[in-house]
Amino acid sequence: MRFEVYCDESHPDLLSATNPNAGYMVIGSVWLEATRREEFKREIHGLKNQYRVGGEFKWQKASPSRIDFYSDLVDWFIAKGEDLRFRCIAVEQRKINLHEFHESDQELGFYKFYYQMLQHWILDFNEYRVFCDIKKNREKDRLEILQRCLRYSNLSSAIQDVLAVRSEDSLLIQLADVLTGAASAKLNGTLRPDSTKAKIVESLEYQLGRPIRHTLKSEAKYNVFVINLQGGW
Repeated sequence: MRFEVYCDESHPDLLSATNPNAGYMVIGSVWLEATRREEFKREIHGLKNQYRVGGEFKWQKASPSRIDFYSDLVDWFIAKGEDLRFRCIAVEQRKINLHEFHESDQELGFYKFYYQMLQHWILDFNEYRVFCDIKKNREKDRLEILQRCLRYSNLSSAIQDVLAVRSEDSLLIQLADVLTGAASAKLNGTLRPDSTKAKIVESLEYQLGRPIRHTLKSEAKYNVFVINLQGGW
């Protein structure tokens, strides 16, 4: 089968921050069968038109005037069941050792965690295309190396592309932004009571039937991987 993965991140600069403004960096992804892409885009467009939402939608734009749109977007995501899945990796800033494990290179560390987020959901005998929100990198070949590493680790699957795409050009990256932002806000404890974002997260958690927190690898709908950077069993 052919799958597509659309990715975005929250607090990517935490890895090297000396005065961090959050506890966790979160990299998130939306997974779907390639044959469903146009159907899902058409339905998201329908929601945008219904609520007269122009331009790019994202977590940071969630406001009282748009709460109905974001609430219905979450409802729509849930209603798709396992045909539309979300997975993110959460990395605790205070436990990162860039010097020992990432050659003192924040950018290298970021893409190593990107690899961990993707790798554990790639299955044998499938084809994958990965679309990442554009990020300014010091080293221009970061995505090429990420693709190469994924290919070497998945010889029974085909990693066709790992490409940078502008989020304003991709409704599914925008969806990844919203779902990643919800996970980041909950894990970082930044939700204000009764705020629009808190209400969106409450609705998401209610429909999932559980709080947003670390899940088992087998969780297929809204998977949160809080990586253990201290080793152990």
